[in-house]
Parts: sequence; C-alpha cells; structure tokens
Amino acid sequence: MTSLILNVTLSRLSFLSMAMPTSKTPESTKLSPIAGLNDALKRQILSLQSYSYLVGDALAKMFSAPRYPEDVLEQMDAIGVGSLPIILLTGFFIGGVMVLNTAAEFQRFGETALTGDTVAIALVRELGPTIAGLLVTGRNGSGIASELGSMVVTEQVDAMRALGTDPVRKLVVPRLIATVLVLPLLTAVADLVGLIGGYIVAHFTLGLSAVEFWNRAIQALAFGDLVMGLAKPVVFAIIIATVACFYGLRTRGGTQGVGRATTTAVVVASVAILVSDFFLGKLLLYWFAS
Repeated sequence: MTSLILNVTLSRLSFLSMAMPTSKTPESTKLSPIAGLNDALKRQILSLQSYSYLVGDALAKMFSAPRYPEDVLEQMDAIGVGSLPIILLTGFFIGGVMVLNTAAEFQRFGETALTGDTVAIALVRELGPTIAGLLVTGRNGSGIASELGSMVVTEQVDAMRALGTDPVRKLVVPRLIATVLVLPLLTAVADLVGLIGGYIVAHFTLGLSAVEFWNRAIQALAFGDLVMGLAKPVVFAIIIATVACFYGLRTRGGTQGVGRATTTAVVVASVAILVSDFFLGKLLLYWFAS
C-alpha cells in the first residue's frame, strides 16, 4: 500500500514538472565583432556576386532578340540630350579654371605656350571622361535607380514577369545600350568645350593667340590619348547603368527604400568610376608607352 501511494505521488510530481514551463537562462544573441564583420563581408560578397550575374546577363542579352529600340532611343534622349546643358557648362568652366591655376606658373617660367598642351592632355586623358561620368551618375544614375525602385515597390516588375517579359531585357539592356552610346559623345563634347574655355581664359590672361593655342593643343595629343579619352567613358557607362539598375531592382521597404537605393547607387557608382579610372589609366598608359 505504501509503495502504491509513493508511485502515485511520484507520477503526479513528474506530470506537474512536465506541465510547468522550464525557466532556462536565455543565451546571449549578441554577435561578437568578428562574427558581425564576417556576416557583413559575406553580404558584400553575395551582393558582388549578384551584381556580376546581372552584368553578365545584361551584356549577353544585348546581342540577342527581342530588342526594344524605342526604349533605347528614349533613354538616349533622356541621358544624352538631358545631360548636355550641364556637360557644356561644367566643361567650359573646368577648362577655364585649369588655365587660371596654371597661368601664374607658366608666366613665371616664361612657358605660356605650354598652356594648350596642358589643357588638352589633362582634359582628354582624365578630366573629360571622369567629370562626364560623375555628372551622368548624379543626374541619370539616380534617375534610373529611383525609376526602377518605384517600379519594384509598386509591383510593376512582378507584373512584367507574370506576363512573360524579362525585366533585364526590357529595363536594364536599353539603359545600358543608351549609356554606352551616349557617354563617349558627351565626353567628346566636354573635351571640346573645355578647350574652348581654356583658350578664352588663356587669351585674356596670357595673351595667347588662337593659332598658338590650338596648334599646341592639337600637336600635344597622340593617338593613345584619344583612345584613353574614348575607352574610359565606355567602361564608366557600363558601371553607371548596371549599378543604377542593380540597386533599383533590389529596392525594398517602400518609398524610403527607393531613397536609400538611389543614394547607394550614386555613391557606389561614383566610387567605382574613380577606382576604375585609376586602374584603366595605369593599364592604358603602360600599353601605349610600351
């Protein structure tokens, strides 16, 4: 009888212990600095992988059907014609500022004739492509990212997929083609207007004649300089279009997400242009110097 009572008591106690919630000490969910850095590095590598896939996919689809020429022309008008006023204004004053900053040194050493050489080489090799790329990034890269981000937020991209339309072919490829075609032309315009601005300032500050300035400017440019001035904008155009489309299509979080995507696209594209400009300049200088 005693053993029976003892067994019943033990069974009730075990039942109550199972029914009652156990109070476990919660483990700390705070990540260590090394783990947090590791996670951030993994996210960046994953983003780079996704971006590389988008670039490869867009470049491959540039040469296959279906194509959207109307969208390409529309984007060329928005990027090329729309950016022309700021390219003209900025290029003119950059050429003038270059002469203003170098005029005193040229007069000091009696080499004012070198003004045309300096302005031509600096504009064609470096300043023209870089300034044009940064201006197009700020004006059109932000517009592309916000436009595609708004389409993602309002589920227009999902509707395109549901209707059987490839968003990369419809949205990314036309913008990529238009930027690649237009940015070298904008760079050439910036170079020409910069030389005009440099000549005007050199004429009034140094007394250089048009023949002296333009002869020295043209003779200073070699074939390699022209290749550098036109090769860089092509690479910059690919960076601008693909980065803006990448962050636009990755937009999350409503209208606030659109703003974040736009800001991130402009910052990343601008930094990528400056970094790639260094390596492209080093490679092209080595190539044409050898």
